Amino acid sequence: MGNQSVIKFEHVDKVFTLENKEKKLFAKKRRFYGLKDVSFEIAKGSIVGILGSNGSGKSTMSNILAGISMQTSGEVTIVGEQALIAIKAGLNEQLTGIENIKMKGALLGLSKKTINTIIEDVVGFAELGDFLYQPVKKYSSGMKSRLGFSISIALDPDIIIVDEALSVGDKAFAAKCMEKMEELRDSGKTIIFISHSIGQVRDFCEEGIWIENGVLQMQGEINEVADAYEVYVDEFKALSKEEKKQVKQKNMDERIIK
Repeated sequence: MGNQSVIKFEHVDKVFTLENKEKKLFAKKRRFYGLKDVSFEIAKGSIVGILGSNGSGKSTMSNILAGISMQTSGEVTIVGEQALIAIKAGLNEQLTGIENIKMKGALLGLSKKTINTIIEDVVGFAELGDFLYQPVKKYSSGMKSRLGFSISIALDPDIIIVDEALSVGDKAFAAKCMEKMEELRDSGKTIIFISHSIGQVRDFCEEGIWIENGVLQMQGEINEVADAYEVYVDEFKALSKEEKKQVKQKNMDERIIK
């Protein structure tokens, strides 16, 4: 594996505006950090697992990595074509599966011949049969995941960001996706893997990044990062219902921009 950095976050902030519940006309809108002062580098060919509890900032990070949303401040450098594989990422619900493939290809400026090859690959991998000719709004979440995964893989990106896409649908297809991911890993692709399954992340990844409350907690060898994260999770689980509520409120308060 070379040392060339293909992803670099430098002091990245992402700020969101919270809707105010009362909907009062002159009520001051609150802003909070989705990500706060996050810095890390990922080398070409790395397989990196992103860990963190719900609302920690993992998906915010994956959307910035995929170019779907922009950071509020700081520098983000991405070298190469990237694709986000998430349950609904980039799918138009009104279009059919086939139309979604054509649209994605056209947006990337691909030739008709290349798009037709991609369609063949998706038809073969997704196993959706006649549903590919139905509007995506008729799909189950598992079917959307199949289509999204199959399109992204067929586009052959340099950097693949997988955000919980293998957590829905049947186990046989998830296993097939993992096999494909291992193939891509062995071919030198850079893969960012976001999953609630710590076991899956340990098995598949070499490095880990742990993000909590929008802040980078740790980056390093996957087992070291996963061990530290599991200690945090276990400590939180051991709290009473009231203590958990207090911790969540404290974390949220820390992310509000005063």
